[in-house]
Amino acid sequence: MAPETISSPASLREHYPPVVERAKLKTLRLLDMHCRSFIARSPFLCLGTAREDGADVTPRGDAPGFVHVLDDTTIAIPDWPGNNRLDSLTNITVNANVGILFLIPGVDETLRVNGTAVISLDAERRSAWNVNGKTPRSVLLVTVTEAFFHCGKALIRSRLWHDDYKIDRAELPQYGQILKDQINVAESAADIQKSINEGYACKLY
Repeated sequence: MAPETISSPASLREHYPPVVERAKLKTLRLLDMHCRSFIARSPFLCLGTAREDGADVTPRGDAPGFVHVLDDTTIAIPDWPGNNRLDSLTNITVNANVGILFLIPGVDETLRVNGTAVISLDAERRSAWNVNGKTPRSVLLVTVTEAFFHCGKALIRSRLWHDDYKIDRAELPQYGQILKDQINVAESAADIQKSINEGYACKLY
């Protein structure tokens, strides 16, 4: 017998308790002072994007305040160097919808922001970020359609800001070894790791 699954919004809702009234009411259509304050203190976010054949989520991070609030409904996210796969940016060129989760270390609550995005190459816009003379290659401009705070249950359960589940890095192979095991390249694991370490040291911006 096939496992029972849920295939409609109606059957999903029947399986769960009614939504709490304040949870229904908390969605904002613009960034209030609390949203702005949270974004200004956040050094890390997860960016969700989608395309016709799937979806992606990618981490973005820098010093607190790296995401700029331009007005009540617009934020700007710099695109600092990565692996140049451009998965998220490619998705945005075909589907502008994005979902963003902002985190602050030590804070269990998170901020969810949904909206639509465009990729800006404007030089003046990019110059708003400058690290040792380097500016981002592009800037993601997000028009906010929804913003709301998410309770801390997931982070409390995971004890993310505590040491309980922190592991010794040696429990896992180095990233270079993982890549060597997963892809067919002539480079040795040591050479891959050396390249990765050089990127961490010299190519963050």
